[in-house]
Amino acid sequence: MAKVFTITQGLENMGAMKTGGQGSVYKGRRIGEIITAVKLLPTPIYSENEEDKNFRDFKNEVQKLKRVNEKPNPNVVKILSSGLSETGNFPFIEMEYIEGPDLEELLKPPHDRVFTIKEVIKVAEQLSNALAHCHSLDVKHGDIKSNNVKFNVHTGNYVLLDFGLAVMSDEQRRTSLRQAGAVEFMAPEQNEGQMLFQTDVYSFGIILFELLAGKVPFPLQDKGETARNNIRLAHMDTLPPDVVSLRKEALPLTWPIDKRAREMNIPNWLVTVIYKCLKKKPENRFSNGMDLHENIIFNAIQVLEQMQPQHLNPVKEDQEKFVREKDFLQQQVLQYKEQLGIKEREVDELKAALNNKNSEAGFFDETAKLKSYVPVKKGVSKTAFTALILLTIGLAVFSAYNVLQNKKPEIKYLSGRNQNSSDTTTITNNLPVKKVDEKKENPPVKKEIQKKALGNANDSIDKFNKQVMASETADNSIPKDSQQTKQETLETAAKAPHQYMVTSKAYFYNNPDENTRRNAFVVPSNNAILNALDEQDDFIYVVFTNQLGQSSKGWLRKKDLQLLNE
Repeated sequence: MAKVFTITQGLENMGAMKTGGQGSVYKGRRIGEIITAVKLLPTPIYSENEEDKNFRDFKNEVQKLKRVNEKPNPNVVKILSSGLSETGNFPFIEMEYIEGPDLEELLKPPHDRVFTIKEVIKVAEQLSNALAHCHSLDVKHGDIKSNNVKFNVHTGNYVLLDFGLAVMSDEQRRTSLRQAGAVEFMAPEQNEGQMLFQTDVYSFGIILFELLAGKVPFPLQDKGETARNNIRLAHMDTLPPDVVSLRKEALPLTWPIDKRAREMNIPNWLVTVIYKCLKKKPENRFSNGMDLHENIIFNAIQVLEQMQPQHLNPVKEDQEKFVREKDFLQQQVLQYKEQLGIKEREVDELKAALNNKNSEAGFFDETAKLKSYVPVKKGVSKTAFTALILLTIGLAVFSAYNVLQNKKPEIKYLSGRNQNSSDTTTITNNLPVKKVDEKKENPPVKKEIQKKALGNANDSIDKFNKQVMASETADNSIPKDSQQTKQETLETAAKAPHQYMVTSKAYFYNNPDENTRRNAFVVPSNNAILNALDEQDDFIYVVFTNQLGQSSKGWLRKKDLQLLNE
């Protein structure tokens, strides 16, 4: 494997393992195939001279770290060597390589989101032991977080790693934390560049909170500077959330019911320790790692004695009660969802009804305003009168055409339905009109319109029949081939549009379909006689123009109308 750069004689760089704001950790190999971890600090030191402040501070802090290993501790990583790299003059610390996952990795899949209470107490005991050992030698770590605590797969112990901040100067430490520090684990006083024994205690409390709840008290939403500042302010001003409630939400559903019930029995002393570690003011926390470790050991011994299997099995009645409560809550949720759906439908119906009312009110208000300025005309409407005139002219033209073109045999065919020619006019004299429900009483105006419309139509038909009778004595010189022309004329007359009159409020439809109704409508008081331009099923297509010249076109239902002609 090619070297990235040489760290020091006999120490080979095998590649980076982790990179952070406080430097990078590389995997190193010493002569004799000894695997180590090397911490490279980001600030180079160009002079190994006691007059150089950076070199002097680095050397002093390294001496403290070496004292940590004078008395071995199973929960603190061993410091093997330190110095400046041959390439780049970067300060480095060589540590033993711990094989195994860190706490951050143990909280991610395929592992469970939370630790068991027993394992949390084990981490609390061993990590507080590491802090007590360092603090007793006047060494502050300053960067305690879940990925700086590893589980040693060979020994089964949790080991505190990465003393990079411990060997930095105050200014370097302040700059490093501000730019790339793990703000989720930083104590409030670290925003001001302070590093106290109580600073490590605060970060210790964050780790225990994360192991119980599955997340830190103040999670970082993104890596932007605004989000980092919000977390800093939360550490200073906001109380941490309820760890018990968060744990209840985070318990894996794959755990058996009895295990989940058991894992919610968090010892009160453990919750008390966590919240004391998370006090905003340093003086309100445990004073140092020794004080913290002593408190945890005292309580852990008592709890471990009580947490024997015979005491942890829940009573069968409690299990059944838990299941019943769960079923009851699920039923309540379903009922609430159904009620919510009903209420939403009712709200939609009320909105639709309100919209219809508003549309009708707007239409009638507009009509009332217009009537106040335009007097109501009595009698037949302009549209109906025009239609009757056109019908009369059409019949007159048809009669004149017959006089000029028809022969006597064809004329007899027209009146041949009855041998008595005097009865010819009675066949078509009275137009059939569909009966209106007797229960519905037509307004006087509508009856007058109907009477006038029928009278005008009958007069036109009488004129037509008289002209046909006169044509029987006319000149018989009309050619025989005019019969086809006459038949086409009759068919054209038969296609004359049907006329309808409104009997009740008739709504317009966009299509001949009940589901396409619009808000526009025609009422009997409009005195309208409508020509059917098209007919489909139970609908006719019309164009209606009111007295003000406003037009509406669309489909009307036949059951809202009365047929005047066929």
